[in-house]
Amino acid sequence: MTVARAAFAADGLELPMREIARRAGLGVATVYRHFPSRSDLIGAVLVDQVAACDAEMRAALDDPDPWHALCGTIRRYSERQILDRGLNEALLGSHAAGLAFAEQRRAHARGLEQLVERARSTGVVRRDVSVEDVRIGLMAIASFRALPPERADTAVRRLANLLLAGLSQRGQ
Repeated sequence: MTVARAAFAADGLELPMREIARRAGLGVATVYRHFPSRSDLIGAVLVDQVAACDAEMRAALDDPDPWHALCGTIRRYSERQILDRGLNEALLGSHAAGLAFAEQRRAHARGLEQLVERARSTGVVRRDVSVEDVRIGLMAIASFRALPPERADTAVRRLANLLLAGLSQRGQ
């Protein structure tokens, strides 16, 4: 499953099972014995990744520093845009694999709302900042997935820094 996770992260969820088997040094029949369909393999890979996202959101919500929590969440989201094409396709796109994680997506959206509200109420972000502003910034960051990897890394990090500077109360 480690090979499948890396393959989906690099090349997306449409990668054929035969290619995953080749990268793992296995016959395709062996892969199908463990995962009867590509959907089963995708689901198994995504369960672990979504669980990690859940844990990160819980940790951010438990972080006593509202600015640190919001910054960390935005930076982790940004890093995933570069490092995990498959997870993004499933959770942010229209790939059918994402349907199984609809409740987790809603929970993450509620968590982001709480992070933004807490940061606003403690005065670390500008009073006029809304969760929608943050989502628009995150959508802009996600759009850089289409760039070649060598350009996406720099562009995503720069845009994340610009988003955080724009949110910050200190930026005014």
